[in-house]
Amino acid sequence: MNDVRPSIASRRQFLEQSALGFGSLALGSLLADEADASVRSVHSMEPRANHFAPRAKSVIMLFQNGGPSQMDLFDPKPELQKRHGQVVKNIRGGNGNNEQTEPLMASAFPFRRCGNAGVEYSSLVPHLGSMADDLCVVRSMFSVDPNHPGATFMMCSCSNRPGRPSLGAWVVYALGSENRNLPGYVVLRDPAAFHSGGPMQVHNGWLPALYRATEIRAEGTPVLNLKSGRPRVTGIPEENLRLISELNASQRLRYPTESVLDARIANYELAARMQLRASEDLDIAQESAETHKLYGLDNPVTAAYGRRLLLARRLVERGVRFVHVLAPRNGWDHHDYLNDKIVPLCEEVDQPSAALIFDLKRRGLLDDTLVVWTGEFGRLPTSQRGHGRNHNPHGFSLLMAGGGVKGGYVHGATDEFGYAALEQRVSVPDLFATIMHQLGLDHARVSYKHHGAEENITDTRVNHARVVQELLA
Repeated sequence: MNDVRPSIASRRQFLEQSALGFGSLALGSLLADEADASVRSVHSMEPRANHFAPRAKSVIMLFQNGGPSQMDLFDPKPELQKRHGQVVKNIRGGNGNNEQTEPLMASAFPFRRCGNAGVEYSSLVPHLGSMADDLCVVRSMFSVDPNHPGATFMMCSCSNRPGRPSLGAWVVYALGSENRNLPGYVVLRDPAAFHSGGPMQVHNGWLPALYRATEIRAEGTPVLNLKSGRPRVTGIPEENLRLISELNASQRLRYPTESVLDARIANYELAARMQLRASEDLDIAQESAETHKLYGLDNPVTAAYGRRLLLARRLVERGVRFVHVLAPRNGWDHHDYLNDKIVPLCEEVDQPSAALIFDLKRRGLLDDTLVVWTGEFGRLPTSQRGHGRNHNPHGFSLLMAGGGVKGGYVHGATDEFGYAALEQRVSVPDLFATIMHQLGLDHARVSYKHHGAEENITDTRVNHARVVQELLA
């Protein structure tokens, strides 16, 4: 029988194995330290460096939910006016030829030339027309989804599927916030409506929860539950806060990558600071009577939307990065009786929108604030039910102002009826890339690792996005 003895490691082998073991422990410790530093930066709203010199510091998106009719507002079509009532087959553009069964419907509203450049605006928006020299009109926008939810997700997150981070979330993730006492990303809406897409249009997606939009109200108490409803007893709240802080610190050590926990802690800390400062920062009553009148706060038709836009100006004035303002509750989805419904909606939106741009300009804020006025798509040039217009993602218009874009400029064109963008087309990913560029960011470099893949704001694995240099001053 053979004498089998266990293998005995030599002294050299023992030292090599031991050194490797201790080396692994040391490496693990170093990587953990690096991971903690990375987590701290990702879960912090501290200001971060731009990739290059920015033209804008903040963005105000005036999101016109429902799809404003471009040929009734910003894109006059003489041929459409001439051929009203005709049935036209094979309208150019879109996904090949489009068989139309409804007749063409001319706009009932005349256009006039505005500003030094003579840009044409509808009589429905005289106040915006008065700001023509500060506005860039993009008439060649197009999108990919004909339905409200998908098109809304696309315009807010660069994907027509829910779940990706919104533009505002990406902006504050990339740049942080310049005001520790206010959220970096704010949504302002009519309390009675969130429109298609709901809160997903301002969601953080799979970015850390810290970057989700905070809703602030322009009427009543700006931030709900910010202050205690019961009198505070001296000493006890402070002890409670100290205990909560210790428990939070303990949980952070146990779960260093838990974004919801970090967001909750950060939000509580922000709420504590907001208790001291937010009431003053958000108090539009401090504005002059002249400013109130400028935004239409003296008129019940314009007051609600005007309050939101005046609050948006106060927010960017105080360093908030991104403000997402939703349209009035009725929205722009005019499938029927367009001529009756679009008039009061324009009356609600036109004056406050122009006031925001004028007010930013006179305060020296327009140069570094980018304002974007857009819906998720436009409308068809044909009638629906004889008196409305259906959805149209193939061609629509949007407005931009400030933040280093050209004023008094019209970019691109749709076909003779306004159905599809044909010249100098601009996609939603192109728009996102351009907005990020004006903020001093390369859209392809703003990324976050999700399920092992480097995701970025314009989803470059799917979309080809370019900065639209022609729009820039």
